[in-house]
Amino acid sequence: MNRRNLLRASVSAGAGALLTSGIAATASAQSVPPAATTTPAQGPDDMFFKDQDLNYNLLTLLGFARYGLVDVGSALAVASQITDGDPSSAVRAFTAAGDQFAAIGDASLAAGHTVSARSAYLQAATYTFAATYFVDAMGAPERFAPLWRQQQAQWDRGAALLDPPVEQVRIPYRPDSAAQNTSLPGYLFSVDNSGRPRPLLIFNNGSDGSLPFAWSVAVAPALERGYNCLTFYGPGQGLALVDQGLYFRPDWEQVITPVVDYALSRPEVDPARIALMGDSQGGYWVPRALAFEHRVAAGVADPGVWDVSSSWGLSRFPPPLLQLFRSGNKSQFDQAIQQGLASDPAAGATLAFRSRPFGFDSTFDTYTAVQQYALTDELVSQIRCPMLVADPEGEQFWPGQSQQLYQALPGPKALVPFTRAEGADLHCEPKAPGLRAQRIFDWLDATLA
Repeated sequence: MNRRNLLRASVSAGAGALLTSGIAATASAQSVPPAATTTPAQGPDDMFFKDQDLNYNLLTLLGFARYGLVDVGSALAVASQITDGDPSSAVRAFTAAGDQFAAIGDASLAAGHTVSARSAYLQAATYTFAATYFVDAMGAPERFAPLWRQQQAQWDRGAALLDPPVEQVRIPYRPDSAAQNTSLPGYLFSVDNSGRPRPLLIFNNGSDGSLPFAWSVAVAPALERGYNCLTFYGPGQGLALVDQGLYFRPDWEQVITPVVDYALSRPEVDPARIALMGDSQGGYWVPRALAFEHRVAAGVADPGVWDVSSSWGLSRFPPPLLQLFRSGNKSQFDQAIQQGLASDPAAGATLAFRSRPFGFDSTFDTYTAVQQYALTDELVSQIRCPMLVADPEGEQFWPGQSQQLYQALPGPKALVPFTRAEGADLHCEPKAPGLRAQRIFDWLDATLA
């Protein structure tokens, strides 16, 4: 759910020494941008680990208690089994918790306790997903895809027991490089079985988001308020990445337009009341898509993201390394990076994690691609629907960009602050999902009315 250190590079004596900075992955969560650009505004009251990856992960887990994905006591008990700064211990603790809750789900389901089984499976998925953020750091990247599939299976077992159950759908999609259509995995959550048209929230996860994260920040609060909710895995996300080999693309309108096409084919969707919400890197994808897709009635970006690449630390490269990149010297740039990674395995693990959804073997190619993920005044001027832009205090990855997007928006708009004083600071407000939902959905209610 974003959140993950990436690297800042420095070159000494012709070799790159990569340094990590920033914060962490969320246990459910959302897109974790590559490198934090500010120091997290965390104090003693919300610092459980010195390791910021672990700490942000735990803060997000505790926030998930609001919508039933963990118990606070269980999350703290799991955290007590983790050694600060040791990713291997995090993987062991989170996967053990996932296995434990999956076994509870199996036993409860066999005994006919549907509610208990559903709760246990959703908790299992939440903990297992948390482990995916740490397998690269422990030197076991081969475990990423299997753990991803495992948490998805746990989630699917639990979501099938919702009332009504989630409907797994396929959204027609054509990659630029494909001669034939494929499809994206989608999940339609309905308020009831009536089939009558209702407002629809389309939720766009961030770069590494999961269904537990989508549930906490979008699906559950939407259902409570009478919205149906459609979420999906786009290129580079979730099952579209690990099962289909689809990778990120900057022109996200090519993803959202097929999603809207699919939504409009459903009788339970009110075509005049479709909203699109994006969290973390979705705060770039959503306004980018809305510049071209005008059938959406309202948009939400949390936070606003003007330039994804700013969190990758390119501007902080020392002049020799930056010159290699700017001059297009791919081989020497990659060689310098690899030399630096040889002495900094933690940075190498983070780079591997953040680069995976782009699909390149070359760091030069990844950094080149990231530069394309940026808005412009011309693009934003084409957005026609009202937009809400969340502006959390202490935003770690794209500070100031919520205001930048808000100022560029041409039409009806709202800039909604979230502060540390109310416990709603940091990227995607991990500690206050209820307050976040109240402000965003109250605005959506008024806007779509």
